[in-house]
Amino acid sequence: MQWETVIGLEVHVQLATRSKIFSGASTAFGAEPNTQACAVDLGLPGVLPVLNEAAVAMAVKFGLAIHAEIPEVSVFDRKNYFYPDLPKGYQTSQMYQPIVGAGIVEITLEDGTTKPIRVHHAHLEEDAGKSLHEDFHGMTGVDLNRAGTPLLEIVSEPDMRSAKEAAAYLKAIHSIVTYLGISDGNMAEGSMRCDVNVSVRPQGQEAFGTRAEIKNVNSFRFVERAIAFEVERQIELLEDGGKVVQETRLFDPERDETRSMRTKEEANDYRYFPCPDLLPVVLDQAYIDHLRDNLPELPAEKRARFENELGLSAYDASVLSATREMADYFDEVKDVCGDAKQAANWVQGELSGALNREGLSIKDSPVSARQLGELLVRVIDDTINGKAAKQVFQALWNGQGASADDIIEAQGLKQVTDSGAIEAMIDQVIADSPAQVAQYRDAEPDKRGKMIGYFVGQVMKASRGTANPQQVNALLKEKLDA
Repeated sequence: MQWETVIGLEVHVQLATRSKIFSGASTAFGAEPNTQACAVDLGLPGVLPVLNEAAVAMAVKFGLAIHAEIPEVSVFDRKNYFYPDLPKGYQTSQMYQPIVGAGIVEITLEDGTTKPIRVHHAHLEEDAGKSLHEDFHGMTGVDLNRAGTPLLEIVSEPDMRSAKEAAAYLKAIHSIVTYLGISDGNMAEGSMRCDVNVSVRPQGQEAFGTRAEIKNVNSFRFVERAIAFEVERQIELLEDGGKVVQETRLFDPERDETRSMRTKEEANDYRYFPCPDLLPVVLDQAYIDHLRDNLPELPAEKRARFENELGLSAYDASVLSATREMADYFDEVKDVCGDAKQAANWVQGELSGALNREGLSIKDSPVSARQLGELLVRVIDDTINGKAAKQVFQALWNGQGASADDIIEAQGLKQVTDSGAIEAMIDQVIADSPAQVAQYRDAEPDKRGKMIGYFVGQVMKASRGTANPQQVNALLKEKLDA
């Protein structure tokens, strides 16, 4: 039987506010356990929550970025369940009237085509604490620093049909929230994670199969691996005559498998009621319009500008707009050197290769965008050739000079463009290579192109790599063919 995979994601994005969603406690990452949890976060008797306006603005910005409906009124609810890292016994969330309504996120597939993924809604809520199971001699420790941290939960429709599509959707969400500046998107620190809902059904069947929910997956790669395992597990189960049970599962990256955590008797095993401590949030149109007018250039818009205004290919535009840091770096390089194609080639080539080798992100690059732009100016105006440019780049990377010009001067890399000087070197090489000259002149004209490489190499060696390669090629051909 042919099976179809059906996937929906619930993405939890930690918002980049300085304080928590209902209290003034800090949201800074990495503090000592339980040093950033106040009485409001713990729900102690006599305290009242106060909504963080910055979290509201960030949620609305996200909604505007995905062209979603922004309801005039949204309401907070209490989601009741018991867990050790939830000291209040409930989580303040939004169930029935979320702050962001239906929207669309467009993903780019591997073949370059695009696909719209529907977002059902996005809602604000507070994060729970964190249970720590290591180094406690068989016991579990609870760190409540994260309790009360503002989250935006983005709930998709079940529109994805493969693990690749799910990863592309998650990357698109990551790109949007980091472009907006509403989250750092650091998945390793828990700033972004997702619950993956997976089911399978016979090809052509309209009704959905029974889904399993894989909780708290925190990397693009793990999402793909978790889905791949879960799809295979469910198909094997069904083909052996079994039934998929609706349950919550956990992905174990070390064993590359999902494991059952708990079963769900109903679609929703929580109990909600309106939060009595928080008034409804009412947004007027002027507030929404102000946020819309101040949105930054978003990934899709930046990609379109790179293609339509700068003449880059769809592939180059997609790669360079994937993250805000990459796009900003490229834009600055391009502005300094004045050549978008050169800037694109170097950012994706020499720079990205060096970053990958060292395991660095672009924001940690030892070579600034201005330095790289100034280096490309010297390539464009023929001060140095391509080989020398790579030497200058490496020297900048190693901190051997403050600017390309400093390194070019110190290492004597300035390109020789004086045709008289180049001719003198060519004459010497021809005089020193009688056998090669004879072979060249005896060869068929269509085979001489490959043979000229020997002479070019000798001239470049004589010039210590500083001769202009185009001039060397042209003058050599002229003299050898004479």
